Amino acid sequence: MAESHTLRSGCPINLTLEILGDRWSLLVLRDMMFGDRRHFRELLGRSEEGIASNILADRLKRLMAQGMITRADDPSHKQKAIYSLSEQAIQLVPILALIGGWGSKHLAVTEDLSIRAKLLEAGGPPMWEAFMDELRRRHLGQPGEGRSVLAELQAAYEDVVARGGG
Repeated sequence: MAESHTLRSGCPINLTLEILGDRWSLLVLRDMMFGDRRHFRELLGRSEEGIASNILADRLKRLMAQGMITRADDPSHKQKAIYSLSEQAIQLVPILALIGGWGSKHLAVTEDLSIRAKLLEAGGPPMWEAFMDELRRRHLGQPGEGRSVLAELQAAYEDVVARGGG
């Protein structure tokens, strides 16, 4: 862990929760992964849960300090920054797919906001790997081409919305 503070224990579950267990960190990473939101204003204005700007700024700083995301100047606008997922964050895709699948089965979710989770769970490890490869191309600048899982998930979401599934 890059951030220095007293750890409760050396348990891997505890240490993971110390990074990701607050109310907002996983949601910020979710929005970067599944919503392709890379700028502060996108993360703030398009948050389903309505994150406050001071909380978002704090979580972005924490996630950077923990090596989960990076920040760079946006070449298209001098006053903007672009946030990117690190390899560590990208490797959370299978975990988020399982969390989303569990939530879709056991909680009162809406069809539009759960369709991506259902598809990811059904797609299993091959889809997760393809998505992680796509995220590596988008966020880490890795070369190559391949399947756009993000486009598939977005198309499924738009189809549900068009049918009125909410």
